[in-house]
Amino acid sequence: MNGILNLMNRNKRDIHLIVFLYITPVAFQICQLKYFYYIAQIPLTGKRMKTKINLEYTLNASPRVLYPRISTAAGLAEWFADDVHVRGKIYTFFWNNTEQQAEMVMKKDQKYARFKWMDNHHDEDGYFEFRIHTEELTGDVALLITDFVEEDEKEDAIELWNTQIANLRHVMGL
Repeated sequence: MNGILNLMNRNKRDIHLIVFLYITPVAFQICQLKYFYYIAQIPLTGKRMKTKINLEYTLNASPRVLYPRISTAAGLAEWFADDVHVRGKIYTFFWNNTEQQAEMVMKKDQKYARFKWMDNHHDEDGYFEFRIHTEELTGDVALLITDFVEEDEKEDAIELWNTQIANLRHVMGL
């Protein structure tokens, strides 16, 4: 068994059991308090848990026109960042006086592009993805965005994506 087992408050009537299961980067603490059980998430690395958000934006553009804007340095620099440099699979995004690097880890022509932030190399939730979806019946094209944000920053992140997509629509003339 992976973890540490502690018996606390041991007496004839009550035994409180705390089990720590180590699952990187979170430990789950299972506690019995009288008749109730609860699970608490405890960050092991000082990082907070991230929440997955999925956003969908309908765009009146063909996948052939949209895909370069989600997968190339020049396309991303038009709407996503102030500037973007690429070396191999590593993209460096510049915003004001800051820069952040991401690796393009998956892509499929005219379908999707997934980037993994370099500073979250061991964090499975450290990616963002652009996916192009074409509705078969209507032919409508949507851009699906997957991102991971801290729970208390969810509303701000959604607002930022709304602004970014407004920029994308502007540069595409939509």
